[in-house]
Amino acid sequence: MGESILKEKSYAFAIRIVKLSQFLQSDKKEFVLSKQILRSGTAVGALIREA
Repeated sequence: MGESILKEKSYAFAIRIVKLSQFLQSDKKEFVLSKQILRSGTAVGALIREA
């Protein structure tokens, strides 16, 4: 049961990170920072699923 909660929260976090990255690229024209945030933020979900 605890595993599914963790997966749900990590998925929701990844969705928020993707939206933040899109916002930074489109509105703020910040490309380098948005790529790094996208890589590090979505890696959390990948590591949870791997474990």
